[in-house]
Amino acid sequence: MASEITYAEVKFKNESPAPVVKVPPETKKPEHHPQKYPLWLPWLISLLLLLVCFALVVIILVFHFWHSSDQPRALQQQFSEWKCDSGLPQSTDRGWTCCPEGWRRFQRSCYFLSPDTMNWVESEQNCTGMGSQLVVINSKAEQEFLSKQIKRYPQREYFYIGLFADKEGQWQWVDKTPYNVTAAFWREGEPSGGVGEDSTVIYSPEKTLNNWIDSKSILTRYRICEAAAVTV
Repeated sequence: MASEITYAEVKFKNESPAPVVKVPPETKKPEHHPQKYPLWLPWLISLLLLLVCFALVVIILVFHFWHSSDQPRALQQQFSEWKCDSGLPQSTDRGWTCCPEGWRRFQRSCYFLSPDTMNWVESEQNCTGMGSQLVVINSKAEQEFLSKQIKRYPQREYFYIGLFADKEGQWQWVDKTPYNVTAAFWREGEPSGGVGEDSTVIYSPEKTLNNWIDSKSILTRYRICEAAAVTV
C-alpha cells in the first residue's frame, strides 16, 4: 500500500519584517559669496611692486657703477658725489655718463680745474692720487673746450697740462700718447727752449687757441686733471 504524502502550510508568527533603510535627507550646501576687498587694496599692491622694481634698478645701477671694470676705480673711491647726464650727444648709447661733482664733462672725459697751485711734479701726483692724470689734449675740439673753461677764471693765468720734455726738445705726454707737433697748440714763439722749461702750461689770457707755453716745472701753477667719465 503506497503511503500518502501530506502537505501542510506552516506560518511563523515571529518572522521579522524586511529591514527598512532610511536615507538621510540631502544636506544643503552653504552658498559661497565672494569676499569683498577694499577698493584701495589693488592700488596699494601696485605701489609696492613699483617701489620694489625701483629699488632693484637702483641696486643694479650702483653695483654696475662701482664694479665697472673699464673705469678708474681710484676715481670712484675718491668721490661720493657725482653728476650724471643721460647718454652722450649724437650717440645711440643708453645709460648715464657721470663725473665727480665739481668736475666738467666733455665727450667721454671729466676735467678738474684746480683752485690751488703746485709745481708740475706735485700737480701730476695730485691728479694721480684722485684717479686721474694731468690732461692729455688729443683734438682741436678738446683744446677749444678747455680754452673756454679756463677763461671762466681770469685770475688764474697758467694751468699745467700733461706735456713735458724728458730731454731738451723731446716732448711727450704723461700717458705715453705719441706727441705730434702738427697737432700741438703752441703760442707763437713757443716752445722757447729756456733753461729748465721742461713742462707745459695753458696761458689763459691768450685770445687764440694757440695758448701753450713751456714753463719751468719748479714753478707753482694751477692744473687741469683728466679722467675717463664713468658710464652706468
